[in-house]
Amino acid sequence: MPGITLRNAFIVVVLGLLAAPAMGAEKDDPWPGLVQDIFDSKPMDDGSTLIALDMPTRAEDAAIVPVTLRIKPATDPAQRIVAITLVIDENPAPMAARFTLGADARVSEIATRVRVNNYTNVHAVAEASDGKLYMVKTYVKASGGCSAPAAKNAEEAKGRLGQIRYRQFTKAADSANGGPRDAQVMIGHPNNSGLQMDQVTQLYVPAFYVDRLQLWQDDSPILAMEGGISISEDPNIRFTYVANGAKTFRVEAKDTEGHVFKKEWKIDGSTM
Repeated sequence: MPGITLRNAFIVVVLGLLAAPAMGAEKDDPWPGLVQDIFDSKPMDDGSTLIALDMPTRAEDAAIVPVTLRIKPATDPAQRIVAITLVIDENPAPMAARFTLGADARVSEIATRVRVNNYTNVHAVAEASDGKLYMVKTYVKASGGCSAPAAKNAEEAKGRLGQIRYRQFTKAADSANGGPRDAQVMIGHPNNSGLQMDQVTQLYVPAFYVDRLQLWQDDSPILAMEGGISISEDPNIRFTYVANGAKTFRVEAKDTEGHVFKKEWKIDGSTM
């Protein structure tokens, strides 16, 4: 998709500070500019019949705000959703994540946790198989999520780096006849935003986060995520998909320092 990538979107932090309105001035809506930068000004239709975006109106913790994307069954094959981009308008790097859906996995739900830095609109933009874009939005009251101190200290975070856990909530036997399967992947990683301050040195901790995550059943893609600084510490994704009879589930993640983390599990009827 044309436009800025997540990897270089961090420059928005600096540009946002330079372009910030004077105190007391009316704040402009950033969304039109984001449509231009991220989506190359492509037209968007109302997406409420295709996807739903669920977030709390007021976040309990701005550093770990739950977000759930639900993909509704499409009556028109041309409207099959192939990707969803999550945009947190007022965050320093607004493009939080882009999820690419496996062609045969029939993903129907994706849930994760994000940082929210200011009271903001959050947009989910779905790309259909015919290339058209569909948008839904919600409003979230939260502040300071991108600069909130890490929950774990540096040594603890280092010890957990790259540890991947997988949980299967739906027994394989229950989904053997084409029913949905519910699973979760959790990755140990600080996902530093670059806006957090070390409480000892009083220096900013450099941005360091998982920028790519891919999931497969055998060799068939289920879901891929291109992530940015808005994804919370210890990235956590829960998703619902349709099993294809595969015997293995594979995960591969990459972070901004080039580390690659891989793991594979045998799929059976038990919860792991």
